[in-house]
This record gives sequence, C-alpha cells and structure tokens, in this order.
Amino acid sequence: MKVRATAAKVVYQVVEQGLSLSTALPAAQPLIAAKDRALLQEICYGTLRWLNRLEFIAEKLIERPLKGKHRTLHYLLLVGLYQLLYTRIPAHAVLAETVNASGALNGDSFRALINGVLRNAQRQQAELLVAADKNEATRFSYPRWLLKKIKQSCQYGYVSVLQAGNEYPPMWLRVNLSQQTRDDYQQLLMQQGIHSTLHPSCDSALLLEKACDVNELPGFSEGLCSVQDAAAQHAAWLLDPQPDEIILDACAAPGGKTAHILERQPALKQLIAVDSDAKRLMRVSENLQRIKLDATLINGDASQPELWWDGPQFDRILLDAPCSATGVIRRHPDIKWLRRAEDISELAHLQSLILDAMWQQLKPGGTLLYATCSILSDENSLQIKSFLERTADAIHVPLHAKDTTEQPGWQIYPGEQQMDGFFYAKLTKRITA
Repeated sequence: MKVRATAAKVVYQVVEQGLSLSTALPAAQPLIAAKDRALLQEICYGTLRWLNRLEFIAEKLIERPLKGKHRTLHYLLLVGLYQLLYTRIPAHAVLAETVNASGALNGDSFRALINGVLRNAQRQQAELLVAADKNEATRFSYPRWLLKKIKQSCQYGYVSVLQAGNEYPPMWLRVNLSQQTRDDYQQLLMQQGIHSTLHPSCDSALLLEKACDVNELPGFSEGLCSVQDAAAQHAAWLLDPQPDEIILDACAAPGGKTAHILERQPALKQLIAVDSDAKRLMRVSENLQRIKLDATLINGDASQPELWWDGPQFDRILLDAPCSATGVIRRHPDIKWLRRAEDISELAHLQSLILDAMWQQLKPGGTLLYATCSILSDENSLQIKSFLERTADAIHVPLHAKDTTEQPGWQIYPGEQQMDGFFYAKLTKRITA
C-alpha cells in the first residue's frame, strides 16, 4: 500500500478508534516496503504532533468535512498538509503522492478536492499559519483541556513545556555501570564514529548527538548499554539500593528501571518486579535477559499486594505509578489525543490507592520513591502532599531546596537538560518504638 494512504489509516485509527500509535504503527509497517517505513513513521508522528493545527487549516480550506466511509480521506488531507508545512519533501511530490494515495482509500472521486485543498494550502501558507498562531490550542497543537492543565501545573513556564512537547526527542543511553565506566563506553562509541555528551549529574547517561539504530551500538546485545531517557535514569540513583536488601519495583514494565537498579546494585538479596499487565511483564524478562541479570517477576495489581505477596516488608520500593504520561508527549504525540480530562482524576485516585497499599509493604526505616512521567500537579506534588497529610509515619525527604512539604517533590520539565518530563518524591517510614 502507498505510504500516504497507510499513514492516513494509522492516524485515523489513533484519533477515531483510540488505538495507541505504538499499536497502530507496527501493525501497518509490514504493509509497505522496508525502505519507506522511516517515512511512514515520520508522517504519522508529525501529523499527530501537529494535529490541532492541521485540523484548523483544513477547516479553513474545505467547505464540508469528509465524514462516514470517507473519513480516512480527511486524514489523508492532514497527512498532505503536514508534509507541505513541516517537511522538506518537494511540494510537487507531496501533491502528486497524496492525491494518488486517494485511490488506495477508495477515494478516486475526491482526487480533485484533495488536489485543490493542498494547492490552496501551498498558496495561502503564510496567512494560514498566522491565523493558527492566534490561538494557543492551534499554535501549540494541544487539546484545550490539557493546555489549561499544563498552564495550572507548570511554574517553570508553560510555553517552554508546550514547545518541548512538539520537539523531536533525543536519544539517551544508559551505560551498564556493572560492566564498565561511562567514560570507557563513550570511547567505544567514538571508535564507531558515534559522538555523545555526558549528563552533568546522572553518572550513567550519555546523550547521542545523532540517533542511531541500537544494532550500531557496541555491545548492545551483550547488555553494555540500554536506551533510556536521562530523567528516567535518576530513579535508580535516587532509590540508592544497598547490598543484601529486598527491593520492590512496583508497576515495573517495560523494565528499564528494574534493570538499572540491578546494574547499580548487583548484590541485592532480591528484587521483585510486579506489573498488572502480563504481556508487558514479558518485556521486563527480555530486558533482564539481555543484561544477564535476574529479578523475581510477578503479574499482580500493585493496589492489592496481599493477593501476590506474603513475604517480608521491603527495604525500598520504587513506585513508578500509572500516570497521564504528559511528560513524554514528545516521544508519544498520540497521548494528546488519547487522554481525556476525566482520566486525570481517575489516575490520581488509582495512584493514591497504590501509594497507600505500597506503604504497608515498606518496613520501618525503609524508603519509598514515588515517580511519574507526568507534569501535572494532580498526579505529582498534590498527590504526595495529600499522602503526607494522611500518613502519620511518612517522612518527606527533600531532593532539592524547593522540595518542601507544601510543594513536595522534584519536577523535571520536558526539555530541561534535554530530558523528558518526570517527577520524583522520596519518603521514608518512621521507626516507632
């Protein structure tokens, strides 16, 4: 099938049918030639990244929206608009390939319409973009409810956060420090002509100057490194695992943090990794096999540990809580369109249930590290503040000067030191006489 027609179907499946891009895109890739798959990914990600903006422009150029059985042609138009406005593909190629793709979507009778809309977009591009810039929802391409939430939550500067969410994400590596130093691995990369820079505070993180296939990374299959954003790499460092401890990684899939805990502290007594999704738990197993380290994997609900754990309380717990994932929109632009306003309160309620349940599994004197890849205060500082107010034996451990009991936690915003958006809060359990 043609690349543009396939892209239109993928975007349709995400926006209209609620499929995640990580589900719809891999299913579509075998339908086209291998040489075209990078282009398919670029078009799908880009169209979803700028969806609101493209919808605004399409509405200006078409008299009646395409509905019903012709709805995929609407997304073909958006695919064409994305290429015209945001790629270096020559305009004549965009028009020709997008119009021709209509036949694969049973839209031959709409060829003239698609051609006319795209030509008008090309001619009126400057004024259309000026018009789109007048409203923040179309300027930054976010749903209005999420735009409002981000404004409320981001003291850092919401405009910078919105802009960062529309950028191409960088590629970070996590060096396996149980096998070599970061400097040694950086030299291995240099020998392969792969240039990188060091993260200033995370001792395992390397930022590649240019993304590459993992198979080009020296020792990847042997576990010398993994792909993981530097913000996520702070989890194992903040948890600070010690020899002979029993540690729980709650909501562990796909297992990057599980692996990192073991890399930082191979002398643990036991690491339990639990996740409610059995299929995603298999990813944890695959990650551990590659780095040749072991953990006990359990398929279970973190809000109901009594159903799957009857062992001793844990020395440390990493709770990487289910969240809106609004801190990683630049990696998953479909999040903007798959999330709903009501999801946030539902997620916050689930987080509170899991927090309370996990706290009962933590031994006195133990440490719980709460983490999300969200930038919304409902899931982060407000969540921890509420927990501290209702939990008498919880002690807040500040992670920096601005991490207070009134506004607890460390919020990393998207784009800070080129990291994803992330939140951490550290708590210890009071020892009572």
